[in-house]
Amino acid sequence: MLTMSGKINGIDVEGLRDMIGAVAEDGAKAGARFTATSRWRGGTRSETAVDAWEFGGKTLRRGFNIVIDEPRELLGNAEAPNPQEMLMAAVNACMMVGFVAQCAVRGIRLESLEFETTGRLDLRGFLGVSPDVPPGYERVESTIRVRGDATPEQFAEILAAVRETSPNYYNLTRPIRFEPRLEVR
Repeated sequence: MLTMSGKINGIDVEGLRDMIGAVAEDGAKAGARFTATSRWRGGTRSETAVDAWEFGGKTLRRGFNIVIDEPRELLGNAEAPNPQEMLMAAVNACMMVGFVAQCAVRGIRLESLEFETTGRLDLRGFLGVSPDVPPGYERVESTIRVRGDATPEQFAEILAAVRETSPNYYNLTRPIRFEPRLEVR
């Protein structure tokens, strides 16, 4: 079911299988470290630099900047997505990569794929107005809309596999240790 270029849904299936095999064979090749450095740019605006990442003991260059701002109603200039929108975009994108790859290794061709994620915050928690209101989400919902040459049951199996393997799904649905360290300069 591979195309002439060896890709399905834009994924190099043979390359993916090779990477899976290499990581399964040698755990030293499995390590990945991601770093993002965010700097305040005034008001509610920040800019995050993603300069490099580590993979299998090697540092690889990236070179991306991500701008974040709040809507005017939250005292921003509405010049970029806010942190909550970026959080949802990050989980959507991570799960989408997994979904596309899972389809590709199964030989399933996609026509379209869309993740829509939403959550409701009570700003009394964020603003410190009420200690009884959590500052974060109590529930986040996601709708996945997909069209391709698989059955609904096959797509459900793929979604289950994505839920088991997506780093951002894992991070959003389970507690992780987060250890901020303050350096006053």
